[in-house]
Amino acid sequence: MPGAGTDKTKVWADVTGPVVILVEPQLGENIGAAARVMANFGLAHLRLVNPRQGWPNAKARIMAAGADRVLDGAALYDSVAAAIADCTFVLATTARAHDQAKPVVSTGGGARA
Repeated sequence: MPGAGTDKTKVWADVTGPVVILVEPQLGENIGAAARVMANFGLAHLRLVNPRQGWPNAKARIMAAGADRVLDGAALYDSVAAAIADCTFVLATTARAHDQAKPVVSTGGGARA
């Protein structure tokens, strides 16, 4: 069983699993924080769409605090369409309120889908 991605003493298994896509992340620190969370939960596939501070980013590496393997494998895309082209099921989240008529699904409902 693979361990957390930040624990260098454990086997890092690159298994298929969820892909995390950050769309136009504003700060390198946000990318690094996401990579660290991903590694803590054994997720390895990070895709970036037009990061605003460019890529690679030194601040992302500092914030990742041991999740270098996630950052090293991150893929850069020019559009959301390109980033999700090989995905079969896509869920999106945002912290921003939008005045759009879109269905809202809870995290539990999304996991069951």
